[in-house]
Amino acid sequence: MRYDLNLLPIFIALMEERSVTRAAVRLGMTQPALSNALSRLRLMLQDQLFVRERYGVQPTPVALELAPRITEALAQLDDVVLGQQAFDPKQAERLFTIAPNGYAEFVLVPAVVARLQKVAPGIRLHLTPYGNDLAETGVVSGTTALVLGRIVDPPDNLVVQHLMDEGFACAVRADHPNVGDAVTREQFETMKHVNIVPPGRMRAGLFQALAQQQLKRDVVISVTNFFAVAEMVAVTDYCATLPSLICKRLMQEPRLKILPAPVDLGSFPVEMAWHVRYRHDPAHRWLRALIGEVVTDLNA
Repeated sequence: MRYDLNLLPIFIALMEERSVTRAAVRLGMTQPALSNALSRLRLMLQDQLFVRERYGVQPTPVALELAPRITEALAQLDDVVLGQQAFDPKQAERLFTIAPNGYAEFVLVPAVVARLQKVAPGIRLHLTPYGNDLAETGVVSGTTALVLGRIVDPPDNLVVQHLMDEGFACAVRADHPNVGDAVTREQFETMKHVNIVPPGRMRAGLFQALAQQQLKRDVVISVTNFFAVAEMVAVTDYCATLPSLICKRLMQEPRLKILPAPVDLGSFPVEMAWHVRYRHDPAHRWLRALIGEVVTDLNA
């Protein structure tokens, strides 16, 4: 029996999207064309594969068993084909979609863009937000090149690379009337605080660290991005507890001063994840290596 390999990416799209409509959009097909392809898939693999439900389709046990094998087979084919392709960053004209969380967008992305301007001026980036749901970023389906931030419970089709561990420090206004060259535990607990509530897992990490140290914090305002935190602290007597590299950036702001946290609040991981199909893609490998170099330089 001859197998139509063109049907296998359709199988994977349906498996990851769980919707005929979304899979068709992702593959640039009409919905009738995809439904026809699904019929041929069912005939080829001798199973129903996907059962219609109210909000999409659900894979059958056979489809669930086949999915990792087909994903790996397609990844190996990509490795063979893409491994033969050369990539010259100086000459390349390409758009990458990446999904940074709020921390990575503030700390890492500007440095990445600056590096790209120097070594690969034809490479463009499109940012899509990364909150709690990896699937919403597009990285699980492969439409997004990579995610940057804290990766929790990744699916099997993602490769995760640890980039660094990040700590915490405190920011107050430079002429704060009650704080000198250090923040004591008593001062920390009696001061009012600005809290950052970005989507994602970093907020939980800080809350857990404070709880473990039994350190109380009187939060009077919560904001949604790091730029707002800096301005809020600069015009009040409030304190903000922020990741260390963000505090390093804020040291350039003369209205602020950065001080160690009164206790060790530990650290949180910063990671990068991408779809298995991009493991050996020369362009993607180059971009990931560049990001790794940027992280090393930021921590130097």
